[in-house]
Amino acid sequence: MIELFIGLLAFFVTWMTVPFLRNLAIRFHFVDMPNHRKVHKDPLPMLGGAAIFFGLIVSLLVVKWLGYPLDKVNVGIVAGAIMVFAIGLIDDYFKTRSKDFPAFPRFIIQIAAAYLVVHFGGAVRGIGIPYPEYHYIIFPHSISVVLTVIWIVGVINVFNFLDGIDGLAAGIAAISSITLVSVALVQGQMNAAFCAIALTGSSLGFLKHNFFPARIIMGDSGSGLIGFLLASIAIIGTMKKITILSIFVPILALGVPILDGIRVVIQRMMKGKAPYAADRTHGHHKLLDAGFTQKQAVFILYLIGTCFSLTSVIILLLNG
Repeated sequence: MIELFIGLLAFFVTWMTVPFLRNLAIRFHFVDMPNHRKVHKDPLPMLGGAAIFFGLIVSLLVVKWLGYPLDKVNVGIVAGAIMVFAIGLIDDYFKTRSKDFPAFPRFIIQIAAAYLVVHFGGAVRGIGIPYPEYHYIIFPHSISVVLTVIWIVGVINVFNFLDGIDGLAAGIAAISSITLVSVALVQGQMNAAFCAIALTGSSLGFLKHNFFPARIIMGDSGSGLIGFLLASIAIIGTMKKITILSIFVPILALGVPILDGIRVVIQRMMKGKAPYAADRTHGHHKLLDAGFTQKQAVFILYLIGTCFSLTSVIILLLNG
């Protein structure tokens, strides 16, 4: 019952915070301006990420206040989340002034935030090999750190790519986090479960305002925050001790942003472009170009994300 309460709390805190932040963004002209690459035709307030952040923090503070144990890794996750949210907010500010924030400092902060998760105990420690007989290979510390940082920073950025049409990023975040809740509960990882439940509630609370036609967008502060949390939750909930089979659980749970992001990066590099260069080659752009409406494109990607998530749960159950 506490899980449901935390999810609902995150939902309502985020949902009720959005109107205030929307008005604040309009007042101070903190809005995303339309251009040839973006789908929206009118300026949109960009402080949605702050509402998601607020819903998450309030929910986790209540978990702690109610006396439920939170591991020290949660401290690292919250500290890292603050860093990723803050650098995303700075990036958003530059966008409101029609400027580009340099990629280098953003990546440095993302790497530092990912390392905080490792430092406080959240890392890929090794992998179980089931054949010919089960044995567990422990990674050297340096390999563990590198793999974990690459995973977290990678997910942050592919999730940022996903935030291109109304309701897509928030909806996929909800689907992925619900999946990670299920996985964490099956694994008995309550630290991961509480974070995932709070993220589910916050994502759905924001989606109420962000679904087509959107009245506010989450900006890089929100998409980066969600990507960081999903990656970190996957680490502490499913990836600390992975096997050859279970490694696909978090990858499929985040299948839509990961697979689309990898495809786009490869495509850009083959054309000699920077991997982070913005364009209109994402899956949602392809669907729009094929004649689907925003709502139709979003629901197609929701369906694909749900199929990926169900597959990840089946793999988890088969893995025992």
